[in-house]
Amino acid sequence: KTGYRAVLRPDLSLAIGSRSAFTAAKPDHTNPNWLRVGLAFGTSAFLWGLLFKQHSTDVHEYKVRNGLE
Repeated sequence: KTGYRAVLRPDLSLAIGSRSAFTAAKPDHTNPNWLRVGLAFGTSAFLWGLLFKQHSTDVHEYKVRNGLE
């Protein structure tokens, strides 16, 4: 019976000595990280460009296969 309870009981020594990485530093909204902002918008624009290019390629192939062009 004691071995079963020892498995279910959380180890408190691990919780006391650890610190969460998510609460280590709060984000500063007055000074954004412009590199990350630029990478986010640049990646988004690049992916949209690929999407439009692929769509136009697919539409052209559809028209050629169906004799519309």
